[in-house]
Amino acid sequence: MTPRDPAGASSSSGSPAVQQLAALDIGTNSFHLVVARFTGDGHRFEVITREKEMVRLGSGSGDMKLLDDDAIDRGIAALTRCRQIAEAHDAQLYAVATSAVREADNASVFLKRARKEAGVQVEVISGLEEARLIHLGVLQAVPVFDTRLVLVDIGGGSTEILVGERGEILTSGSLKLGAIRLTRRFFKTDTLHPAALDSARRHVRATVAPMRRQVRRTGFEVAVGSSGTIGAVAAMVQAAREPGAPAPRVWNNFEFTRKEVRAVVRALADAGSLENRRRLPGLDDKRADIILGGAVILEQVMAELEITTMVVSDYALREGVLLDARERTGGASLHQLHDLRRRGVRHLAELMDDDPQHSARTARLALDLFDATEQWHGLHRDARELLDAAARLANVGQFVSHDKHHKHSYYVIRNTDHLQGYTDHEIELIALIARYHRKSPPKDSHPEYKALRADDQRLVSVCAGILRIAIGLDRTHAGLVDRVQVDRGEDGTVVIRVVGRPDADLSLELYTAEERKDLLERALDARVAVLAEPA
Repeated sequence: MTPRDPAGASSSSGSPAVQQLAALDIGTNSFHLVVARFTGDGHRFEVITREKEMVRLGSGSGDMKLLDDDAIDRGIAALTRCRQIAEAHDAQLYAVATSAVREADNASVFLKRARKEAGVQVEVISGLEEARLIHLGVLQAVPVFDTRLVLVDIGGGSTEILVGERGEILTSGSLKLGAIRLTRRFFKTDTLHPAALDSARRHVRATVAPMRRQVRRTGFEVAVGSSGTIGAVAAMVQAAREPGAPAPRVWNNFEFTRKEVRAVVRALADAGSLENRRRLPGLDDKRADIILGGAVILEQVMAELEITTMVVSDYALREGVLLDARERTGGASLHQLHDLRRRGVRHLAELMDDDPQHSARTARLALDLFDATEQWHGLHRDARELLDAAARLANVGQFVSHDKHHKHSYYVIRNTDHLQGYTDHEIELIALIARYHRKSPPKDSHPEYKALRADDQRLVSVCAGILRIAIGLDRTHAGLVDRVQVDRGEDGTVVIRVVGRPDADLSLELYTAEERKDLLERALDARVAVLAEPA
């Protein structure tokens, strides 16, 4: 293996150096490790591996004032494994501890053992620093950089609330509210006490009150939630929406409403006992004992801050630690984190497409065709961005093999970690549009296509039909087509008029586009003609 430059500087050859970093979030409930590879530009990272262990470090008696000996033992064992994983990937490890350690009177015992026995230097961070780092992580996953956002992160021992815009923090706070903390105070027994739920709600409202005033004073446009509690609630919401349906591969950009959170709390409370709670659809069995406490916090925070809809971020503290560590070790600044979707698409294309210029040209032609036929296909403008992404990524499967590369492209798009900022459903649509850019058209015998709603099936068919023609119009990969114009003949034919560069021979482009027009004809329920138009 080529030695790594720890500062991430350029190598002598002039190409960006690679730096591998690991970030560990030592939480009250779980330890979260992420190992990632940065390139010299400093703006993107590729996740190498993730690990999660439910350690329950903050499971001691009292109000998070002591770490039990058994909990410390579990924590040191988990730290040792995390350090070994980081070393296996030649990654420098940055570990931060949150409320369980920062509030414990015997925190020094854990920190000394971590350093001596596990070989890990742990940094205990304040609640406000925790909020700042979570904010950094979220901005890498959700496209809200230019939007004023309120961020809510519910951990085992604390809840961080922050209002930010364009990377700047307008206000933030760390509250002593957490899934484990609230459970220990109000929901200690396996069977729910009749008065416990109301008491917990009152306690949360009183604790949130100071932040409520600050958030209402600054205002916000979008609410983002991160953490295991919010992910667990999202999973229960999704299970209630689509009983029996598989959970999304990623939860990033998944949205739920305050009304749906209230329904989750009601279902958890109505279950009565821990045993009954474990049977609820979508609930992770390992979180069943503390989920009611976490869900009540989320319910009341959304009510007090007047949040009607919340967007989920898969990224949180650990990703923020990664970015912060990268910046502190010589990486670039974080001001470009706002253009997440476009940068993710272009980065993946540059990694895996051997002719990204061709894909960019076909994307431009595809968008021109989309705009020119909008009155007939009637798709929402969001479909335009999905088409652009699919056009730029349609050939990434050639990195695997040219044979059946459209199917390989589907797999790559569906399983990559580079497409941050898109929902799981949007990634599926992009992957399917790319999948159908050649060969067999969409069929009900294809399980992924059949699983779509009817309107999404039409979106895929229209966009893939447009993309097939656009690819045909750059068949020589020479950029011979300057622009396209579209009109409709008296007989209803959709006429695509192709304007080439001066003296360009468009015969192959016109022939290929004509050959590939069938899917668009079917999708638009109209005849399509592709003709040359004099420059």
